[in-house]
Amino acid sequence: MAIAPRLEIRQTTALVMTPQLRQAIQLLQYSNLELAAFVAEELERNPLLERAEPPEIEPEHAPADAFGDKESSYAVDLATPAHEQHPSLDAGARRDLPLTENDEWEGEDAGARFGLGGRTDFSEDQRGPEEFLESPRSLYEHLAEQLRLEFADPQDRLIGAHLIALLDTAGRLTTPSETIAATLGTEVERVEAVRLRMQRFDPVGLFCRDLRECLAVQLAERNRLDPAMATLLDNLELLARHEHRQLMAVCQVDADDLREMIAELRTLDPKPGAGFDPAPLALRQADILMRHAANGGFELELNPETLPRVLVNHAFLARLAPQANQEVRLFLNERLAAANWLVRSLEQRAHTILKVAGEIVARQEAFFRLGVSQLRPLTLREVAGAVGVHESTVSRVTANKTMATPRGIFELKYFFTPAIGGLAGQIHSAEAVRQRIRALVEAERPDAILSDDAIVAALRQEGVDIARRTVAKYREAMGIQSSAQRRRLKALLD
Repeated sequence: MAIAPRLEIRQTTALVMTPQLRQAIQLLQYSNLELAAFVAEELERNPLLERAEPPEIEPEHAPADAFGDKESSYAVDLATPAHEQHPSLDAGARRDLPLTENDEWEGEDAGARFGLGGRTDFSEDQRGPEEFLESPRSLYEHLAEQLRLEFADPQDRLIGAHLIALLDTAGRLTTPSETIAATLGTEVERVEAVRLRMQRFDPVGLFCRDLRECLAVQLAERNRLDPAMATLLDNLELLARHEHRQLMAVCQVDADDLREMIAELRTLDPKPGAGFDPAPLALRQADILMRHAANGGFELELNPETLPRVLVNHAFLARLAPQANQEVRLFLNERLAAANWLVRSLEQRAHTILKVAGEIVARQEAFFRLGVSQLRPLTLREVAGAVGVHESTVSRVTANKTMATPRGIFELKYFFTPAIGGLAGQIHSAEAVRQRIRALVEAERPDAILSDDAIVAALRQEGVDIARRTVAKYREAMGIQSSAQRRRLKALLD
């Protein structure tokens, strides 16, 4: 057999991940807020892109546009399979035009359209009473005022101001007094004396090292720090484990006394500094809005408040292109292709998200109408097959996306749950079974605490074929204590 070089021509197909394809996949995985940040960067880089602001018109006449020239609403008709429904993406473009000097205002005279409360003549003050409320003081301002009244010595005031600056959000002081004394160049005893006096500031219990000291200071302020209560504070780990018999022996009290002591502990504030400077609530902006439709179904649209809208500025291109040289023309062609690609990618993203969300809503109709007990098992593969896309595409669509529904805001991943078999051949959603376990535990009587075996028996009577270890796993994941711990806790509370 002779060995010799030869030429061969082979034809093969391969998927090439171009930068545009890679970026399109990334856009699909973004939430609306992440997409808005990406679009903002593109607006800075591309002079042919412009942001399309929605026109300010009455809500009942407002089009649900996604990009300034496309519609982003999707009516889900539950009588028709969701994969046969498609959102309309052919609405006409609408743009706002700036007013010129010759334009006239309609509906009101030009002399009273600006100013406080909306008018220049100040005849109407439309501000609400909340705008006149005094802003709440911070914890540090509250303590600084007490510091000036409590201490007259300048050195003590300096130590106190340093202690205030070291407080954490719960009101704890974790820095050792030795470190503070070395920093300020003073005695440790003086720092401790100032700290102990400041523990009685309002609210009582600040400047403590740990939870035990915080609760002890509050009890001492009420004149309730007796030896039994001090012993209880020394054994908080036993209280956390509900070891009440051992606590009664250690504190030398009976069950009634221990019950009263625990009830008094519950009235104390373990984090006295948390009531000040509350962290701003993180507003959870939904990516998809869902509402009831007039025909009895549901209607979906992408959230117009968070969805970025962009347009290609053809007017700017038309003005600049005739007088551009070869290098500028090449740059403009590249920017035009990138702008057109971005607009098409955003349209395709909206279309895919609404198709997937519509399929989820159609399959989980019973959940939206009747509650979590009717949540059906659902997998990514089932939705992908119905919509006609790859399973990985559904995974990217549901990642980091939330939907505002009549039952609250849910992540799209929430609706995908594994199946648990039933005794009669039916299937149940794992999430529905978890909620049923929680309902059984919350409804149990103090004299009839349900063990895991009893919960299994109750679920089997309802047609759910579930193992005891699965019940224990679900119970622990939901933070529900064991039957022995619940029995001790409810006996103490009763």
